[in-house]
Amino acid sequence: MCGFCGIVQFDGASIEQDLLVEMRDTLKHRGPDDAGLYIDTGGDRRPAVGLGHRRLSIIDLSEAGRQPMTNEDGRVVVVTNGEIYNFEELRADLIGRGHRFRSKSDTEVIVHLYEEHGDDFPARLDGMFAIALWDAGSRKLILARDRVGKKPLFYYQDEERFLFGSEMKSLLRHPGVDREINPTAVSLYLCFGYVPTPHTFYRKIFKLPPATRMVVGPDGRREARTYWTLDYSPNGKGAPGENLGDDAWCAGHVRTLLTEAVRKRLVSDVPLGAFLSGGIDSSIVVGIMSRIASAPVKTFSIGFSGDPRYNEVEYARMVADRFRTEHTEFIVKPEAFDLIEKLLWYHDEPYGDSSAIPTYIVSKLTREHVTVALNGDGGDEVFAGYERFQAARMAERLPKWIMMAGSRIAQWIPDTVDSRALPMKAKRMLTKAARPFPMPLLAWIANFEPEELASVCSPDQWARTGAEGIGASFYQAMEGTEVFESLDRILCINFRTYLLDDLLRKMDLMSMANSLEARSPFLDRDLVEFAARMPARMKLRRGRMKYILKRAFSDMLPPPILKRGKMGFGVPLGKWFCNELRDYVCDWLLAPDLRMGAYLRPREVRRIVESHLAQKGDYSRKIWALLMLELWLQKRSEKIS
Repeated sequence: MCGFCGIVQFDGASIEQDLLVEMRDTLKHRGPDDAGLYIDTGGDRRPAVGLGHRRLSIIDLSEAGRQPMTNEDGRVVVVTNGEIYNFEELRADLIGRGHRFRSKSDTEVIVHLYEEHGDDFPARLDGMFAIALWDAGSRKLILARDRVGKKPLFYYQDEERFLFGSEMKSLLRHPGVDREINPTAVSLYLCFGYVPTPHTFYRKIFKLPPATRMVVGPDGRREARTYWTLDYSPNGKGAPGENLGDDAWCAGHVRTLLTEAVRKRLVSDVPLGAFLSGGIDSSIVVGIMSRIASAPVKTFSIGFSGDPRYNEVEYARMVADRFRTEHTEFIVKPEAFDLIEKLLWYHDEPYGDSSAIPTYIVSKLTREHVTVALNGDGGDEVFAGYERFQAARMAERLPKWIMMAGSRIAQWIPDTVDSRALPMKAKRMLTKAARPFPMPLLAWIANFEPEELASVCSPDQWARTGAEGIGASFYQAMEGTEVFESLDRILCINFRTYLLDDLLRKMDLMSMANSLEARSPFLDRDLVEFAARMPARMKLRRGRMKYILKRAFSDMLPPPILKRGKMGFGVPLGKWFCNELRDYVCDWLLAPDLRMGAYLRPREVRRIVESHLAQKGDYSRKIWALLMLELWLQKRSEKIS
């Protein structure tokens, strides 16, 4: 796991080494162990190129594993972030084809794979990765990102240069970068809690989409191609030898694939551990690790003070006892919000998921003991673990008059500040369910729904986006899903949106802020492809979520873990904002000189805050989103240490 950056200069100007070093070392938290630099001066109307790399040493800790890494003649140069899980197979094949290796690093297979297969080399990689490869002979740059989008990659281009990096802060170090805010970003962020890929809060900085290979030619022209798509269309048919209609066979194959996914993520030359929430997914990962590892697994958990419904440490402890792990736990208190401004620096833009705070804290705790941690991310996305999946499927299948009746009844349920109370969950589900698909799915994850934004945004801001602009990313994610079974359609949309831009971004940034590598077995390529092929009834059956996953590991987990409902990694913001954090919220959001007043109606912001403080409803997600936006607008020109 590392961080990298680069400059391609088209206008004949040379690469400023000091500037490149500054861009690179802005990413030191991603790679504290080593640093490397490569500069190609160009000339003769050829672009100049600079590559910078920060290394977190995981595999081959020797000097031979340093990056940037080249082939034998120095023509091909590569920098990477992530891990290639099939590098040993690729290495053996490439050696058989006559390639010579100087290291045991997984990165070195990339330069030889490019020599052998050209621009299409990313399709042969199995792993989590972002890659930048410079071909000095052809004077072209190739960027690539892994299939799911575990590892981030940003880019910027104007007439003079092309910049890229693992985090936006590296690009923003360059004085030539246009820092103008993307005019539609504010509305999109307030709805989703993030700006959907490929856009960011900056008008000219973009995210490279997952499973994408981009070639930047010597004249600056870009050509991007998707090399992989998660396909649900053969659902129920299966590959040769697969018996997708048989529960026992599917459960056995899921267990085999997930065990192998964990096994290949245990390859490391540094200590490993695991995040353990006490939920099904992380408990399964720890259980498999404990059966493979030769020593007790180190596990790390986090809970919250003040509300037992947000505290899973009891369940995590139960799993730790079951598998005899070396267990460490930490309780988060409201004082943890002192981290907010620091975390803004790592995010580079407003981020609306408050669970980033405990994710940062558990990553910091874990890094004190290990350098690599496995987690349960992706289990809900792959095996249908969210209640909203079940509700969205029901909304599509039931007659509209039933959904309309439920929506009317829900209006009578009184509001409280406890969003996890069953009546509030029912109200949230029922009031949105009668809308045309996929609007219920969007409404259930939104901080602000489009109709709410119409009143919260200023007229000018709303004119820039509108309801159609808000829903555009969801409709784009729906492309090609029309032939899927309804549940698989929902899973596919979630895979392309919420998983990518919320969960994976949070885990990458918060773990790497602490120089910790996070690995996700549930997002293994073979596993997600098999799960996509399975019939929907294997994932959700008669109200039982994750049906086949629970069956596959029913003998491994304690019964209370198997029977638990989905809890989620939430934070008790509702109560904290009314009590310990009340003054903090008021100081920032009720101030007379709101920066976000340029985009929103201050009186609507005040109404939201005062309604929550008066306990007229749970507005905590809205308040959090507004708080992050206001802080970012005030702090974005400052360096937060």
